[in-house]
Parts: sequence; C-alpha cells; structure tokens
Amino acid sequence: MEKRANKKRKKPNFMIWLNRVFTVVFYTVLTLALFFVTISKASGGEPEIFGYQLKTVQSGSMEQEFQTGSIIAVKPGGDMTRFEKGDVITFVAEDQKLITHRVVEVVESGGKTLYRTKGDNNNAADLNPVRSENVVAVYAGFTIPYLGYFVDFAKSQNGAFLLLIPGILLLCYAGFTIWRALSELDKSKKRLDQASEAPQSES
Repeated sequence: MEKRANKKRKKPNFMIWLNRVFTVVFYTVLTLALFFVTISKASGGEPEIFGYQLKTVQSGSMEQEFQTGSIIAVKPGGDMTRFEKGDVITFVAEDQKLITHRVVEVVESGGKTLYRTKGDNNNAADLNPVRSENVVAVYAGFTIPYLGYFVDFAKSQNGAFLLLIPGILLLCYAGFTIWRALSELDKSKKRLDQASEAPQSES
C-alpha cells in the first residue's frame, strides 16, 4: 500500500518538473529570438554583438559543424589574406549570396590570395575559388542550434505577431493566477461558513 502511495505522489511531482522544464526552455528560446530580432531591427541589417555578427544557416552544407537553421557568430574585419587551410570563412559568392564554408586550399596567384572552399557535408569543393576581397568574416566557433528558424520567422511580416506573444502570455498567466487565488479564497470562505453552521453537540 505504501509503495502505491509513493508512486502516486511521485507522478505529479514528475509532471510538475516536466512542466517547469518546458516553460523555461520555451521562454528562453522566445527571449533569445526576440533579442536577436530587436538587435537586427535596431542595426538595420545583420544583428551584431560585441563585434560579432549573427547569421542564420540556410543549408546543410556544413553539417556536422553546424546545423541548418542554427545561428552562428562570425567575426568581420581584419586582414582577409590571413586565413589558412581548415578555417571556416564567410564570403560573397558570385550570385551575391553569403556562403560559409571551410578553406581546403590557399592559392597565391599574381599577387592575389585565393581560397578553395568546401562545405563539410558536400562531396566536392566549390566550383570557383574565393578572392580574399570577397571574404567578409571568419566563423567564431559559436552556434545555437535551430534558433535561426525562430529569428527568420520573427523578422517576417507574419512573425511580427511573435513580438506580442510574451505580453499576451503574461496577461493570461496573471489572469489565471488571480482566478485561482479567488477560487481558493471562495472555497476557504465556504468551508468556514459550513463549519460555523454545523450543529454543535451539547456538553
């Protein structure tokens, strides 16, 4: 009997713990997404923190280094001819898209520094070498998986609604807390009324 009672007590505790973990994770992700979106809108471009730019990974060419939909930090500036084999650089491709791939070979040609690059998850190196003047940043080794999905959605027109969610949730939670407190107060009052109306035994 005691073992069954213990199991019944443990189950609600586990559900409470699970609910708290989910709540913390949800609000953490939401807060980070809002933080990055706010920085992006304030800067008018890519969000930047302490000299590092934050970019969303749009493809899986660099898995396992970082996943599609992740946020990565890159460091812009400096001598763009300094990179070596193994460095992960962000550069402007011929179609004007930003690509982040690994340097597999450094080529010096006619006084120019060229980089042959390749995505870790790709079977072959990129078709065209990258000129040093087209390199914009180097990967800083920092990534947050999947957060980029939330950031991209929040930056869209439909995602603007996301900015209202924290306030709505807080209002709902405040309303629920007040309702629960009033319900408990009402129950306590009814118990007191019933106790006072109960017939007392004669001594």
